[in-house]
Amino acid sequence: MNMEERHSTSVNPLPGKGELTVLFGGRERTAPAHNVGPQVRDYFLVHHVMSGKGTFQCMGRTYELGEGDSFFIFPGELIRYTADDADPWTYRWVGFRGNIAEELLNAADISQHRPVARPSRHRRVAVLFHQIERSLELADPGVDLRSGGLLRMLLAEYRKDEAYRSEGADGKRTPIEQQVERTIRWLTVQYAEPISIEKMSQSLGYNRTHLSKMFKQYTGMTPMHFLLKIRMERAKLLLREKLTVEQVAASVGFTDPLYFSKQFKKWFDRSPTEYRQEADGKSFYDCKD
Repeated sequence: MNMEERHSTSVNPLPGKGELTVLFGGRERTAPAHNVGPQVRDYFLVHHVMSGKGTFQCMGRTYELGEGDSFFIFPGELIRYTADDADPWTYRWVGFRGNIAEELLNAADISQHRPVARPSRHRRVAVLFHQIERSLELADPGVDLRSGGLLRMLLAEYRKDEAYRSEGADGKRTPIEQQVERTIRWLTVQYAEPISIEKMSQSLGYNRTHLSKMFKQYTGMTPMHFLLKIRMERAKLLLREKLTVEQVAASVGFTDPLYFSKQFKKWFDRSPTEYRQEADGKSFYDCKD
């Protein structure tokens, strides 16, 4: 990566739906204190730290990570990661899915409760991350098989090195963290439905004022703003499919397509149609917040 290129992502144009498939690969030289989350993803994601320092939070634990460390994100898990102020991360990542993905990770002793690994062949792992991204850039008919094969080779490196796992700082989540995590999970599942703060508070059994206060304290956003973020990020993905703007709007909880378009333009500074045209051939699996 040259000095001008801080971030790049390559997407698999022909992702499979079977045992294991790569969705995207990328790299970034993060800005100081660059923060992602708290958020929940619907695919597997692994980062490998090339240099710098930062923290990764998952399942109530905080992991201090540096060069040579890798951290794994599982679908449905609330996570947050932040680059160091003075020595921010440079890392590579690969997003993937598949019905044997979790089985392969568990075979390497990697799980939601043990999401950090330190492969002994750090440079070999870095090369595999690079090769996966490069294979996606080529975008030829064999891209899914090639990138999937490289991913299996990558996961094999972690299986060789089960000894190291960072233990993290504090394995116990506070009551507020548990409540916020439950709220985010609820929003992530229910985002396509009509949602109000009253309905959400009632469903979760929380006082409305208390819920709004603790949620903003932990995430920096109100629950409704966080919901809008989920909907807009999901809309980005759906605009890649063969759906009309009206269908995308309905799929992310908007009954009025015009209102959806206005919100989308306010959020991304372009209309859904403009975004779809501009992003043709680009990645929607952006690991940046």
